[in-house]
Amino acid sequence: MIKEDKSLKVLDVKDTANILKLLGDKTRLSMVSMLAEQECCVCEFVEIFQMSQPSISQHLRKMKDLGIVKEQRKGQWVVYSLNTTSEYYLLVRELLKHVPSQREKFDWLEEKGLRITCY
Repeated sequence: MIKEDKSLKVLDVKDTANILKLLGDKTRLSMVSMLAEQECCVCEFVEIFQMSQPSISQHLRKMKDLGIVKEQRKGQWVVYSLNTTSEYYLLVRELLKHVPSQREKFDWLEEKGLRITCY
């Protein structure tokens, strides 16, 4: 029997399924894992995942629509971060405990001189 923590909001099955479906995509799961460590710009994700900017933006839009990530304008750039105030944050945080660190992707960006190009 699973013990329920009364301080946590329990999501309904539909919402939980939607989050799991969204994060069932390897690219989006990697993005969320990265955003749990640091904020990122779309252009950084383009380099890391070797995908077009519209494809990356589509992934981010889906996650933003559910409130998992948030965006902030910094000059001409849009920077994304994990939304720690989302009603789904606790579920996402628990899932990320089972995902390997994405630190090497940030290291790769820095080695290539691409980490600081946006802001």
